[in-house]
Amino acid sequence: MKTEITAFQIDLQDNVATVLAEAKADEPVKLTGDYEEEMIAAVTDIPAGHKIALRDIVSGEKIVKYGVAIGRATANIPKGSWVHLHVIQSIYDERSGHLDVKTGAPKDTRYE
Repeated sequence: MKTEITAFQIDLQDNVATVLAEAKADEPVKLTGDYEEEMIAAVTDIPAGHKIALRDIVSGEKIVKYGVAIGRATANIPKGSWVHLHVIQSIYDERSGHLDVKTGAPKDTRYE
């Protein structure tokens, strides 16, 4: 039996929610927390603990989580897509564009 995938939306103003288990493309994702829509379809694979777009987000638009802007979209992000370092830049840490998408490790620092 397949487990239902859930995502937590913290605030009604949020345009992203956090998936609590890995979501595969074309899987339905149930929203919990403060939400307007009960379900959303994942359109890309989304790792557990990462963000899913709750609506279409245009390049340059703020990414809102916790009811506050946490970043800015660096590309258009379709509803249901994975929202992470490959399509956003932190508005708090200018170096976020230099972090590895999968590990979060800095790509601009050399360790010797």
